[in-house]
Amino acid sequence: MIALAVAHQQRAKSWELRAAMSVARLRRDQGKRHEARDLLAPVYGWFTEGFDTLDLKQALLDELAA
Repeated sequence: MIALAVAHQQRAKSWELRAAMSVARLRRDQGKRHEARDLLAPVYGWFTEGFDTLDLKQALLDELAA
């Protein structure tokens, strides 16, 4: 969670997305699917372009799986 907070504070959106994906996967694996989606959706929603990048494709798959 520290990496997520630091990335957010520094406005490093790509790093924030990667940190959010990691934490969301952990929450999903713990059976906290709603919490995982609530964490990942706003970060993913910030992006307005680059949807063909691997990170955003993976984030979308993670969000759908949550």
